Order: sequence, then C-alpha cells, then structure tokens
Amino acid sequence: MLNIQEISDRLEIQELLVAYATAVDGKDFDALDQIFTEDAHIDYTAFGAIAGTLAEMKKYLTSSMAQLTACQHLMANTEIRLDGDRATGRVMAWNALGFPTEDGEPHIALLGMWYIDEYTRTPAGWRISRRGQERNWTKGFGDVIGNGR
Repeated sequence: MLNIQEISDRLEIQELLVAYATAVDGKDFDALDQIFTEDAHIDYTAFGAIAGTLAEMKKYLTSSMAQLTACQHLMANTEIRLDGDRATGRVMAWNALGFPTEDGEPHIALLGMWYIDEYTRTPAGWRISRRGQERNWTKGFGDVIGNGR
C-alpha cells in the first residue's frame, strides 16, 4: 500500500510528464528549465536526434521543430519506481508530428516510443535528471529518421 508521500511523489512526477509534453508540443522550450535539472543528460538519438545537455537540447529542439505545423505527445502507462529523493521511470509515448505540404494540409508522421527517465527531488520539486528514448515504431517518415515506414 502506498503512503501519502509516495502518492504525492507519483502525482508530482506525472504532472512533470504532462508539463514536458505541454512545453514541447507548444514549442515553449524555456519551460523545460522547470522540468529538467540544470545538469540533465538528454538522449534522443534513438530517432536520429542528438544527445546532450539541457541547453544543447533546447537549441536543437528550437531549430528542428521550427518546420513542424503541429506536435502532439500522448503519454501513458507510466511506470515510476521511487527510491527516496530519486526515482526511475518508463513512460509510453505516442507522438504525432505535422509537416508542411504544398497543398496546406499537413503530412502527419507518427512515433511510438518509451521515455526512459531518472528523476531527482530538488528544492523546487521533482525534475527529470536523465532522459532517453527506446524506439518502438515509426509511420510516415520515409527515410527522414531512418527505417521508417
């Protein structure tokens, strides 16, 4: 049975995951400063992106997502394992991305993945201290991110 602190910790981490999706989908990359620790390591190489620091990832996302007409994360099946002021997680994500076309109707491409996370409790609350991706499937990318169908 979960105690009140464990329930609170799980809810705070789940809210952090929602805040991440909201920030990225809204292209509000400065909001990521309230989601990741300052020294976070972020690895999105599973889909051909970069790995690096929060500052490097914010710069990369600003540039790479500028072309998108839409982005929508659906986060589900969150597995959170608490260990005091640290936690780990595996979060299923379904990500739809809209690319511009000549006729104005966006081309939609899809990603299926899991985020593999480490979380740290800070004085300002829970933050993601490490994030990676585990690739499952893609649809509609062609050769854009390799082996997509």
